[in-house]
Amino acid sequence: MTISTMEQLIRARRTVRLFNEKVLQKETILELLEAAVWAPVHSRKEPWRFILFMEEGRKQFADAVLHTFSKEEREQYEKKLRIDYCERMQAHLLIVIEADPRQREWEDAVGAASALIQNLQLLAWDKEIGVVWKTNAYNFEPDFCRLTGVKPGERIIGTLHLGYYDPDKVPKPRPRTPVNELLTCITSA
Repeated sequence: MTISTMEQLIRARRTVRLFNEKVLQKETILELLEAAVWAPVHSRKEPWRFILFMEEGRKQFADAVLHTFSKEEREQYEKKLRIDYCERMQAHLLIVIEADPRQREWEDAVGAASALIQNLQLLAWDKEIGVVWKTNAYNFEPDFCRLTGVKPGERIIGTLHLGYYDPDKVPKPRPRTPVNELLTCITSA
């Protein structure tokens, strides 16, 4: 059985946490997003918008994260966080959707935004750009949202950290549970 290029890409993609400092261009991120927005959407309206932090804007993002830390956490992690977020990681991208109290609409928007994120991860991997998809506690902190430009009534579905990586530092794949152990197949009424 031959494996398709798409399947190879899906199986090869990893979450990268170690970035080199090669500059990532805004145009490259825009190209990735232009393709990623072709994710399935179950409503007439695309549910997302994006907030991108690059170059000196990375400091604003780092400041917003640090604002959510306790004094002790800041003392312990600030130096490393600033190096990672303001030098190594080349961009921080917030994927934001409107909060909707109607469960079906909310779940449709979350699903569509998650599909968009997966599209973006695969497209980035194909260009040797690594992505970390974070759903850290700070995504839910009102001050973090305010400091990063998330509007009232919006929710962050994912914070994506992007940058180029060194191929020799890509994590090994973790095993997956065989599908036949997870599948319930109903063949008759």
